[in-house]
Amino acid sequence: MAILGGVDAGGQNVYVAELAKYLAKIGYDVDVFTRWEDASVQQVINWMPGVRVVHVKAGAVKYIQKEDLLAYMPEFRKNMMQFIEQEDIVYDLVHANFFMSALVAMELKEVMDIPYVVTFHALGQVRRLHQKEQDKFPIERLNIEEETARRANKIIAECPQDQEDLINLYHIDPSKITIVPCGFCPSEFYPINQWYSRSYLGLDEEEYIILQLGRMVPRKGVDTVIKALPHLKSTKRKIRLLIVGGEHDVPDPQRCPEIGRLQKLAEEEGVSSSVTFVGRKNRDVLKYYYSAADIFITTPWYEPFGITPLEAMACGTPVIGADVGGIKFSVTHAETGYLVPPKNPKALASKINHLLSKPHLIKKMQVNALKRVHNLFTWAKIAETIAAVYNEVLASVNENSQQQDQMAPVYLLPASKKHLKKIK
Repeated sequence: MAILGGVDAGGQNVYVAELAKYLAKIGYDVDVFTRWEDASVQQVINWMPGVRVVHVKAGAVKYIQKEDLLAYMPEFRKNMMQFIEQEDIVYDLVHANFFMSALVAMELKEVMDIPYVVTFHALGQVRRLHQKEQDKFPIERLNIEEETARRANKIIAECPQDQEDLINLYHIDPSKITIVPCGFCPSEFYPINQWYSRSYLGLDEEEYIILQLGRMVPRKGVDTVIKALPHLKSTKRKIRLLIVGGEHDVPDPQRCPEIGRLQKLAEEEGVSSSVTFVGRKNRDVLKYYYSAADIFITTPWYEPFGITPLEAMACGTPVIGADVGGIKFSVTHAETGYLVPPKNPKALASKINHLLSKPHLIKKMQVNALKRVHNLFTWAKIAETIAAVYNEVLASVNENSQQQDQMAPVYLLPASKKHLKKIK
């Protein structure tokens, strides 16, 4: 329900919301438990048919940055269990998202015997590898991830790289891992005429527009795009970099230090007149930004998956992305866009120059992008695949339970020879 683009509102929010929505459409009843951080919202919200959002008190009812939340997980688990007992709910399965949720799910499994699957979305070992001392999560995260992965009934990796990291860095049995990517909603993201989109957004119809859209944090590599601009060849049409994201609708460097850093970088590179920050935008207008662009750019240092490339391709926009994580899984090099090394402005500029000089290639990639996302990445397909994982887990749990029942000791109480009791 959060407006996307801020430091703590991105792809994971989309994942939970869309998966819940599409699971409900195929018959699931879904409760989404999340930490209560806004006193003005109700504890329980009937978000849509089949989906409730349950706000759980854990610490003061106010915003706390995610790096500081681990200490509040015992209270979260206690109050979540209290809610379950008060509502007299019997859950078939818990799907945990992120390592702190996995910790709660692991404890619920021990106490309430509810199986769980987990999607980590990002792994602490990978984060520390790239961010080093900038990573502010507690070191306990690494042990929690390894333990919760080991005890999970199933782990959902979002791409092959995610699976490799779980196996190589956390020593997880490959048989416990199933790859299920993220998705997009076709009724939300679809091609719109470029001229109309630009007119709707008040953008120059004569400029080349390259778009960067997402959370405003250093690891997203927006600085790589800005540093690429001086290396672009001059064309008859001006090239504009449009940057969507931030903490507020109006780009304010005081409220979002990353925007301030990027604005200063654009000035240092002599390209500030070619860069426009527009702030965060509601999801209902994002399709216009994707459709208005000639090319979508995403060059993070690392990326567990990355939903924005799917959304861009769903709007018929070619993607140039960093050759990392999920991006190298969703973007097909030289067919739906290009993959470039992260933190390499010259390599990025080379591919931008190449695409802008070949309009026919852009059109070909537009068609290829639409085919790829509709064949592989709709949320309806993703929800069905994850539901199959749930069913696999539940079938395994039931089978193990039956085997335990058969192997359980039988005690004969000699109260009466005619009426013997069997106690399992």
